[in-house]
Amino acid sequence: MLALRLTRAARLAVHLRRLLVAVASAGTGFLLLCALGHALSHPGTPGASALRLAWCAAPLAAAVQLAVAVARTDPGTRPRSGLSAIGLGPARLMAVSATTTALSGALGSVAALLVFLHLRGDLTGGPPLAGVATDALAAGQSLPAPAVLTLLTLVPATASAAVAYTLRPRDPRPAASTAACGYGRFGAYGWGKARETFGAYGRFGARWTGERAARTAAPDQAGTGSPPAAEGTVLTRTDPPGPATLVSGGPLPATAAGLPTAVSGPGAASSGLPTDGPGLPTGASGFATGGSGPASAGGPGGQSPDGPAAGAPAPRPQNTTVLPWGVTALAVGLAVEAYTGDAGVTPSAGVLIGWALTAVGLALAGPGLTQLCGRLLQAARPGALRLLAGRVLMEESQRVGRPLGVVAAVAAAGYVATTVYDSDGPAFGPLSTLGALLVAGCTLATLLTAAVEAKHARAGATDALLRLGAPPATLRAAAAVRAAALLALFGPLTLVVAVLAALPLSR
Repeated sequence: MLALRLTRAARLAVHLRRLLVAVASAGTGFLLLCALGHALSHPGTPGASALRLAWCAAPLAAAVQLAVAVARTDPGTRPRSGLSAIGLGPARLMAVSATTTALSGALGSVAALLVFLHLRGDLTGGPPLAGVATDALAAGQSLPAPAVLTLLTLVPATASAAVAYTLRPRDPRPAASTAACGYGRFGAYGWGKARETFGAYGRFGARWTGERAARTAAPDQAGTGSPPAAEGTVLTRTDPPGPATLVSGGPLPATAAGLPTAVSGPGAASSGLPTDGPGLPTGASGFATGGSGPASAGGPGGQSPDGPAAGAPAPRPQNTTVLPWGVTALAVGLAVEAYTGDAGVTPSAGVLIGWALTAVGLALAGPGLTQLCGRLLQAARPGALRLLAGRVLMEESQRVGRPLGVVAAVAAAGYVATTVYDSDGPAFGPLSTLGALLVAGCTLATLLTAAVEAKHARAGATDALLRLGAPPATLRAAAAVRAAALLALFGPLTLVVAVLAALPLSR
């Protein structure tokens, strides 16, 4: 009931994306029913019917990928603060997303069954429609109900299981410590926050106990309300007790105690404050290098060395170590296609396995290639435009890279199908055309949906840039640079894969 209410209250764009899932499910279900009809019409050739059923795995995988992408961008099932108190935690929202996907897939399966029965003439009571592949309809034969039910529930069940696995609740991983190892005094354990130079421990006045620090900093704390230092606390330059830092037995004013101050001119270097450039204090250039704030506030980007802010889940590191595995799967897929392909006969199961391995390899290599594209954009003294485009590409490599790899594989397969299989080869009938349109349409829709998800994910950063005064034309130009860079990388890659796949077949 909750899934139905969320579906009814969704916006028009969400309904259109769910309608795309229903259409993909309907097309895939129709192809599965046609494979069943071919098996009923040709009981003496079970191998050909099994091959038809195996080729239905391509539109099935494309439909499931589209369903997962649509579920990830659904705003109605996005976790929000306070929903757990009314029983809508991450697990419940995941169940709602899976149920919504199953409803969309079931709607498409019902539509596929109605169209299949109408083409057979079962709904009208007349003969099957002319101009349709009658051998795939099994006209005049009764359809086995268990087989029809199994094939029609395949797409909704697979898509719902994939959505539940993708949106499953995950425990936040602890952020890896990025602080440098502090080489402290002899006998010190752990990772120190502040480095100690040689002889610092024995230097006069280098260590202050908490009791003496509290007595010294008491006048300043009385005026500011800062809590006194705990007993036994060791005070260093990187751990001030309050608005004053104790150096050599005396308090310094608050402007030199590590508080953010505006320092400009040649006096910044002589005052003991490190600078990033002429007239800029340390960390003022953090905004130009992609950080979210001054680097002097702690670690890179304004974060403390201990990790992100308390209460926020640690960001998952971008995994680019699967790039070699993707290249390996791509090479194996091309080798399988070369050994099993033949341009004069119908594509065999070996060709299907080869193209499946090729698609998996490109999908695995896509995030790494996208991140490499972002790094290349930032090379050789980049300006603000190239820097912004490269950073966004690196951030979105996991979201956009895999759909891009799948689109590249589908484009390469389309190139091979239109150039190698000529008029002497297998004829592309209406069912083959329907399958090709389903796969191409689902992969393109998945890529566009992933782009929408990435846009929603960086909406906060875009609003911050606009508030800081960035012109909207610059953001549009950065988007155009990203699209051109991805096209320049994946375009030649698709052409190379297509040529390598077609080379053994053209001999």
